[in-house]
Amino acid sequence: MKTKLSLFFVFLLSVNAFGQDSFYKRLADSALVLTKQKVVYDARYYSIAYPNGDVPEGKGVCTDVVIRAYRKMGIDLQKEVHLDMKANFSLYPKMWGMKSTDRNIDHRRVPNLMVFFSRKGKVKKISQEAADYQPGDIVCWNLGGGVTHIGIVAKRKSADNERYMIIHNIGAGQVLEDCLFDYKIIGHYQYKK
Repeated sequence: MKTKLSLFFVFLLSVNAFGQDSFYKRLADSALVLTKQKVVYDARYYSIAYPNGDVPEGKGVCTDVVIRAYRKMGIDLQKEVHLDMKANFSLYPKMWGMKSTDRNIDHRRVPNLMVFFSRKGKVKKISQEAADYQPGDIVCWNLGGGVTHIGIVAKRKSADNERYMIIHNIGAGQVLEDCLFDYKIIGHYQYKK
């Protein structure tokens, strides 16, 4: 009985009063730290180490914000996405003419992350209600013209206190912005290993 009670208290400590798992709040914190680093938007293909590979310091795109935030939490999305794609390649998009996996780039593509998060994480409701988007959530957008985008919901609220802000890189580096509803939302997830 004592062990069950102890486990119950550990569970309670990991969840805040609003039911938001502390993992996701820490993920939002790890993403916010990234905004203090100077990063130039660079979508070039790089050959990188595996596992735990990363593009050169000071470079990156929107997916690299998510990858780096999870890495700070001890989760290597490069490895996780690669292993899932290798085992389930037919489930992933073939937009790039891929005939097999490429651990240098697969995890850096928004459509691949969307498939991965929907398979391994929790798919959350897409809505225009700010309350549905909580710190640590992953949001994906369609920017038009076949361009997709991804970011992490921050713990900081907009100036009008109506919604949480987003940590992303849409061309100006890793930044915190009030842009949740600026583009068409096409994906909304939570993921922890």
